[in-house]
Amino acid sequence: MQFQGTEQYVATEDLKMAVNAAIALQRPLLIKGEPGTGKTLLAEQVAESLGMPLLAWHIKSTTKAQQGLYEYDAVSRLRDSQLGAEGVEDVSNYIKKGKLWQAFQAEDQVVLLIDEIDKADIEFPNDLLQELDRMEFFVYETGEMVRAEKRPIVIITSNNEKELPDAFLRRCFFHYINFPDAKTMMQIVDVHFPEIKKELVTEALEIFFDLRKVPGMKKKPSTSELIDWLKLLMADDIPQDILRNRDTKTAVPPLYGALVKNEADVQLLERLAFMSRRER
Repeated sequence: MQFQGTEQYVATEDLKMAVNAAIALQRPLLIKGEPGTGKTLLAEQVAESLGMPLLAWHIKSTTKAQQGLYEYDAVSRLRDSQLGAEGVEDVSNYIKKGKLWQAFQAEDQVVLLIDEIDKADIEFPNDLLQELDRMEFFVYETGEMVRAEKRPIVIITSNNEKELPDAFLRRCFFHYINFPDAKTMMQIVDVHFPEIKKELVTEALEIFFDLRKVPGMKKKPSTSELIDWLKLLMADDIPQDILRNRDTKTAVPPLYGALVKNEADVQLLERLAFMSRRER
């Protein structure tokens, strides 16, 4: 069982090696990288490549580890008991299975995505240590032990918003997705827009990488934003000359709202363009 990438996802050799190493070690694969570098999409493509279902648990700041196991709705049970509803005596009727429970009891092996784990509080990863290590947990309300029938492939993503605990990191296989170089980016664009004019891509990529090099930018444009920008350039039929004949190092690009996402960066680019014009 080897992940070799898919037609929809350009995976570098070191990324494919990391995925396959995590599968061989039966450890969670912790993926870090800039936002928009395809971390979440990786889990979807691993599932597709290996022919497995995908279970995705998207983490928010309010998410608790217990929600990934199960949630017991004591309030609904109390209300139903007061109303004389049937099935109140069976506590399992009031237990909602979380994503880990679903993954552990799936008939076939699944890919479990725990997306953006660093959004939750600092104790969240530690609260899942034993469950991810032993692939089992105890349900106190019913007295049952839930064990993984077929160990899921666990992929965990992080945007590096906060440091993860050492005890958690020791149990993971780690890989950092480096930002794609121009050659890899060209391959990614080809996947999304196989019919796009190569000259347009060449000019757009030059502008894109020049933007990322501008010193002082708060948020550098990402891969997903490049794809959005190219889609707009194609939809609006922007003449290629507009891209080629501009000063790519200083001028604000057309339809920049797809690439630049805050006013400070827009103002920075406008100042650079103004200074460039004055120097001429």
